[in-house]
Amino acid sequence: MNGLKSSIKAKARQLGFTLAGVTSAAPPEGFNIFREWLDQNQYGAMEYLANERSRTRRANPKEILPECKSILVLAIPYTPVAEPNPQNLSIAAYALGDDYHDTLPEKLQALVAFIEEQLGQPIPNRYYTDTGPILEKELAQRAGLGWIGKNSLLINPKAGSTFILAEILLGIELEPDDAFNADHCGTCNRCITACPTQCILPNRTLDARRCISYLTIENKQEIPAELRPQIENWIFGCDICQQVCPWNRFSLPADPAFEIKIPLPVRTSDLLLTSVEFNQRFKKSPIKRSKRRGYLRNLSVALGNRKNSADLPALRQAQQDDEPLVQAHAAWAIETIKHE
Repeated sequence: MNGLKSSIKAKARQLGFTLAGVTSAAPPEGFNIFREWLDQNQYGAMEYLANERSRTRRANPKEILPECKSILVLAIPYTPVAEPNPQNLSIAAYALGDDYHDTLPEKLQALVAFIEEQLGQPIPNRYYTDTGPILEKELAQRAGLGWIGKNSLLINPKAGSTFILAEILLGIELEPDDAFNADHCGTCNRCITACPTQCILPNRTLDARRCISYLTIENKQEIPAELRPQIENWIFGCDICQQVCPWNRFSLPADPAFEIKIPLPVRTSDLLLTSVEFNQRFKKSPIKRSKRRGYLRNLSVALGNRKNSADLPALRQAQQDDEPLVQAHAAWAIETIKHE
């Protein structure tokens, strides 16, 4: 099967995956860390992570695919993170291109088809990209793709952390690659020091309730008033812990699907986007996940933190929006700017 594994990796590279490795279907050793994270309620409102089905499946890949014998772990690069600019309204680099939830399944399906073609028969399989109940970073570390950094992200010494992971559970036996056992974070604490909300925990997990990415994407309610100033200029996601990570000087160029597709820079006038305009602009972007009301909520907070009186007219219009969530955050931004 070594020849097949080499062929699979070559096909993965052809499809744009710059990293590929194989691990076994053994249960993850780090499940206890995940369980403790849940027990501490550090998942915020992401209840789907805490239900019994999620716990059972994350504890053992065979609960997802009983025939699973090997797991192929893949990584594809997105746009390298930009240098911080406090005056820009910032969007996480992975969200500047097409939505990986839409683009990667087609590549994973093509890879499965290639494997079945090589074997001359269908094989049991299941593939995911940030959508399945698996502990993907531990699987990636086991498959030799990198180590889990202090900021909880997977880091590869030749590619940094600016890539998206994907996994294919396979009902065939492939020889596992050597795990990546080295930890190259060393004494560096730049990510921990730089995080405005101090959400990075000592065990290489995050308190989602304080994470800017969670607050601007997964959180569908008001952003807690005490955390709004720490959101800084982020309107979708956050790259701060990646901007300061020295390993990201090795980030690879983005796959064409994840090159910048949305209009930049983001302008204050986005506060005036109608639902139709928002849906058209972000139709293929991960930003659609926040919905218009979440995007305008986040934009209002970022403008409040920018404290530029030139933004007040647009914020006053947003204060009259039909969405109470937008009204409330626009009002906060106006008061913040007026008291500067």
